[in-house]
Amino acid sequence: MSDPSTPIPRPVSLVAIVALFVLLSLFGVVTVRVYTHHRPAAPQNEAPENLTKDLQWKATPESRKAALLELRKKQAEQAASYAWVDQSKGIVQLPVDRAMELIVEEHGAK
Repeated sequence: MSDPSTPIPRPVSLVAIVALFVLLSLFGVVTVRVYTHHRPAAPQNEAPENLTKDLQWKATPESRKAALLELRKKQAEQAASYAWVDQSKGIVQLPVDRAMELIVEEHGAK
């Protein structure tokens, strides 16, 4: 016979354990499906002709380097020139040196 002081497992706790096991199993199945489905190749691993026009710069190290050089050239030109950003609102683009001079004049007087 069993010891009368030993508690007998209740069916509710067994159901809870089974339900928890089922939930964890479902979570595992969903996780595997989400993270192992077919994903397209990263642009840097794809041939340039297979990429859209806006992603072709990512195709090769040379194209990425050329795109970076072009971006830096454009930024340097913007940092050294005057232009309207939004003429209706009166927003302008100033060379960095001139903008710093204006800030010093404005805050230096205070």
